[in-house]
Amino acid sequence: MKLKDDVAFKSATELAGRIRQKDFSCRDLLELYISRIERFNPILNCVVTTNFDDARAQADLADAEVSVGKTLGPLHGLPITVKDALETAGIQSTGGARELLGNIPQRDAPVVKAVKDAGAIVMAKTNLPRWSGDLQTFNDIFGTTNNPWDVDRVPGGSSGGAAAAVSAGLTAFEIGTDIGGSIRYPSSFCGVFGHKPSFGIVPSRGYLDHEFGGLNEADVNVVGPIARSAEDLEMLLNVMRRMEPALQASLAPAPTGLEQMRVAVWLRDDFCPLERKALQVLEAAAARVENSGIETVYDAKPDLDPQEAFEIGSALVYAAVSQSQPVSSIQNGLSHRAWLDLNSKRERIRSVWAAFFQEFDVVLMPISPVSPFRHNQDGNWQTRSLISEGDRRPYGDLLKWTILTGMAYLPSTTPPIGLDDDGLPVSLQIVGRFGGDLTTIRLAQHLAGLGAGYQRPPLQ
Repeated sequence: MKLKDDVAFKSATELAGRIRQKDFSCRDLLELYISRIERFNPILNCVVTTNFDDARAQADLADAEVSVGKTLGPLHGLPITVKDALETAGIQSTGGARELLGNIPQRDAPVVKAVKDAGAIVMAKTNLPRWSGDLQTFNDIFGTTNNPWDVDRVPGGSSGGAAAAVSAGLTAFEIGTDIGGSIRYPSSFCGVFGHKPSFGIVPSRGYLDHEFGGLNEADVNVVGPIARSAEDLEMLLNVMRRMEPALQASLAPAPTGLEQMRVAVWLRDDFCPLERKALQVLEAAAARVENSGIETVYDAKPDLDPQEAFEIGSALVYAAVSQSQPVSSIQNGLSHRAWLDLNSKRERIRSVWAAFFQEFDVVLMPISPVSPFRHNQDGNWQTRSLISEGDRRPYGDLLKWTILTGMAYLPSTTPPIGLDDDGLPVSLQIVGRFGGDLTTIRLAQHLAGLGAGYQRPPLQ
């Protein structure tokens, strides 16, 4: 059966249900996504390595299991792509770096194994910056990935290929990583749902952030889902999360209702002001939450200096990614003692956040100070600049709001909330207490039901 293109844009939850109901086969769905990749990837360049022949064989086996009434996993038969920062057994996995060109792992990253065990079929890998080290997506192996809403704009990074594939209807869902905003930025810029889990809730081994990566778990870094609905995020988080009892206990149960929720709104701050066209979209989303009857408190924030927290977080993130840097560039880097001192400061900041979440259930915060910007590959982090309100500002401002929450190990859900004056997606992060992942996801689901949510991009 040849499926219509509309099917490709359904949520993973609906697609899995329709496979179980035998509305269409796993092979039918796979062929739809392959055909769309062949049509649209030349424009987007988000898919970089394919596994189509093996995926077809797996889809046929999955269909055989459906036909005999075998008990099916929650993701049975769903064709997916996976960010190329994650090890996938038998499929080239590069981390976007020439050092790993031709690297074919013998094992899956634990999170990839988890979704495969639940029935998903890995059909391809998606693009990223070298060692996941940018908030736009390009490298010297595979080139530049474009935003499906405007190909002259960045899709965000580092999971930019992943979010572009989800947005453009080239995959059922994706698996991204986030150490400085790498799930949140692409989800925002491509108009899809993303979830950065509480640190440690989902295993992050198998992450390729340096030539010998994959064996350890980097500080701050997390692995999480990118999808077209909040329901998908919750289902996928439950598939991906660690099964150890102690870590399961750290994930709080989903709220039974949102009526008693207390929401803080922290969108304006001289620490990192937003350009007007982005701020308008975020404030409209906060107003929708308030008008839905949920108690909403504006200009509420934890009792901390955001610039100081950002500087501490930046140093911790730099230490976490230092294995991908040349030895000569880190000879004057952090000693272990210095890292321990920074970690102690982080723990004090985490205690401030914990106190804040005694008063509020979540806080709505920005992700990016600017809307999706044009490709900007000249120079590096230190020499590039952003244009905001006609003025130049440091490229490093892109990290301010995302590192502020990531360094504190907090969960952040990114729902699509609307388009700016240029018709480009813009979003915010719904941030909760450590372990409050299901609360932030449920509020994202609520916000989507208020008139926001995933929209198909204008790509034709």
